[in-house]
Amino acid sequence: MPQWDASRFIAHRGASRPAPENTLAALNKAWSLGARAAEVDVRLTRDRQIVLLHDRCTRRTGDKNLRVDRSDLQELKTVDVGRWKGAVWRGEPIPTLQEVLPTVPSGRKLLLEIKCGMELLDPLRDLLNESNLPDNQVELISFDRELLRELKRQLPQIRMFWLLALDYYRPEWLARHSREAIIRKVLESGLDGVDAWAGRLLNASLVAACKNQGLGVYAWTVNDKRQALQLLEMGVDAVTTDCDDWLAGL
Repeated sequence: MPQWDASRFIAHRGASRPAPENTLAALNKAWSLGARAAEVDVRLTRDRQIVLLHDRCTRRTGDKNLRVDRSDLQELKTVDVGRWKGAVWRGEPIPTLQEVLPTVPSGRKLLLEIKCGMELLDPLRDLLNESNLPDNQVELISFDRELLRELKRQLPQIRMFWLLALDYYRPEWLARHSREAIIRKVLESGLDGVDAWAGRLLNASLVAACKNQGLGVYAWTVNDKRQALQLLEMGVDAVTTDCDDWLAGL
């Protein structure tokens, strides 16, 4: 088995066990624990601001229910997305990506999972082009391969990974995927790799086939230490996790 390497873990929605997910508090906690990379979810508001939120609306993590694409940033900033996690986080607001990018420490990496569609393309491109954060400190991931293809055309310097659900929603026998077809689509789109659900279909043969084409492989979301070690031994480059202690190498 490979040596336990904390640098190969990605903090899922920031350090989302001890802190409220997709907030500056969760990201700052992840960095303080030693995370080399953190993943967050991004959406576009009605007034075309990019904010961090996983769900389409704020009901699950907020103290009021607003739909992101039907709300302006000023409205969304009134939502408390911290108190559900505990009194210490009371008053934590929804952050914008513009607020987050300058807080990424040198040498660390932020993965942006795009949770909406083509409407995000122009605002995201412009924001990343204007940001002082080095290109190698940002990566984009999405289930929407066409969106990634167009983003890659406009931002060729940014690494991008196609998210694959594989057998997340269906049993393995119903979710058969040709690894050749997956790799062909990734290469045709000019992408840098895949970020795949860590189920039975993310196996050694798929990882090896990707590696043979020079593609990176990430896995999501793994909270079992034995499974994480098996994936690293298989050749997976990085594993997304909720286990904040793993980020510190424990």
